[in-house]
Amino acid sequence: MDGTNALGEFLRARRGQVRPQDVGLPGSGLRRVPGLRREEVAMLSGISSDYYLRLEQGRDRNPSAQVLQAIAGVLRLDADATSYLLSLTRDRPRDARPGARTGPARPREEEVPAGLLRLIDGWPRNPAYIQNRYTDCLAANALATALTPSYRPGVNLLRAVLLDPAERALRRDWDELTEEGVAALRAYAGPESDDPRLRDLVGDLSLRSERFRTLWARHEVRPRRGRLSRLSHPQVGDLDLHSEKLTADGTGGLTLVVFHAEPGSRSAELLDILGSLAAPRSDTARAPAEEP
Repeated sequence: MDGTNALGEFLRARRGQVRPQDVGLPGSGLRRVPGLRREEVAMLSGISSDYYLRLEQGRDRNPSAQVLQAIAGVLRLDADATSYLLSLTRDRPRDARPGARTGPARPREEEVPAGLLRLIDGWPRNPAYIQNRYTDCLAANALATALTPSYRPGVNLLRAVLLDPAERALRRDWDELTEEGVAALRAYAGPESDDPRLRDLVGDLSLRSERFRTLWARHEVRPRRGRLSRLSHPQVGDLDLHSEKLTADGTGGLTLVVFHAEPGSRSAELLDILGSLAAPRSDTARAPAEEP
């Protein structure tokens, strides 16, 4: 994971992605690093260079919302990234320390409600799965598993997409998908960057995937949302499927993901064919319940 100066790391990463000409400054001249200089961000934000330097160095971690909004405008942050920036400066308990629990206990994410399992079982024409905030797949219906074996309990979906060659071959939109996946994980991390499970996942992917290291260093933030998935399935060919991502209330952050094709489209026909191939495996794949 990153160091303890999350605010400074975020500011440095994001100013490095803004070109001078994007904010009305001359783009010519020798620059040792890409993006904006600290003093340029400070000038455009209406604050002193010394104060901005203290923010990046972690010597002042309580800037006003007005200051942060001004900096967000200079860095061309969208609403999600601005909200994330503000979250990095929220007060934490004085005794908060890495690994310490700083809030109420979360519901156990591995316990998928029976109602959700029945729901995805009842969608024979819609691939659907359930994941936790770490992108671990906890349950999937037969059609989802027919789309890719990665949609099954025990698979970390972000790890699979980044490291499994079969997943890369399946995803015609692999570049876009990995960008969104890493940005969504960064959005979750926020001020909870000392979460040990998150730290382990980030550490593992940082060691094993150059693509992850590059994207993680950009500090882009994008909460999970529905998207158009472009797949090249080995059995039925190219599919364009819309996905909807719905947060399940009272589950500690579980997300229900369901795919659907445009009615009457070729993708809808191919999805039906895939469903007929998957029909013998009609039981929902799910994480086994722990013994009491």
